[in-house]
Amino acid sequence: MPRPLPTSAEAAAILARKRTRPARRPPPRAGLRLSGLVKTLDERFGQGPETLAARWREIVGETLARHTEPARLSRPRKDAGAVLELKVEGPAAALIQHQAPDIIARVNLFLGAGAVERLRVVQGLVRRDRALAGPSRRRARGPLDAADEAALAASVDRAENPALRDALIRLGREVMRREQERS
Repeated sequence: MPRPLPTSAEAAAILARKRTRPARRPPPRAGLRLSGLVKTLDERFGQGPETLAARWREIVGETLARHTEPARLSRPRKDAGAVLELKVEGPAAALIQHQAPDIIARVNLFLGAGAVERLRVVQGLVRRDRALAGPSRRRARGPLDAADEAALAASVDRAENPALRDALIRLGREVMRREQERS
C-alpha cells in the first residue's frame, strides 16, 4: 500500500525537529596562506631580474634598453649591495661601462637605495622586443602596372594547379619589382 506524503505543515515540523549538518565552509584561498611567505622571501631576497626586465625600458630609457637586458641579480652573503649582470651587445659594452654609475643610480631608484652596488657587463645576444625594435624596416611595395600584371598572368596561365599558379604569380611579382628597383 502506498504511503501518503506529508503535507507542507507536517514537512516543516519534521524538518524543524531534525538536526542537519552545517554547510561545509570552503577552504581558504591559497593566496592568503602564501602572502606571508612571499613577503618574507621578498624581504630576504628582494626582486629579481624578471622584475627589472618587465620595466627595463622605463628604467634605463629607449636607447640603452635596445642594446641591453638584465640577466641576473646576484646578492652577496653579507649586507652589501647586489651585483647586476647585464647582457649587452658587443659594440655597446664600452658605452654601458662608461654609463655604469648612471645605470646603477636608475636601478636603485626602482629597487630601493643601495640595492645594486656594481654592474657586471656580459657580452651576448639581446632578445629583441617588438615594442623596442620600432617599425619594421621593410617598406610596402606598390602594385605592378596593369601591362606587367597581364603579361605575368599570361606567362603562368598554362599551369594546371591553382596553388602553383598563385605561387608563380607571387614570385614573378617580386622578381619584377626588384628589377624595377634596380633600374
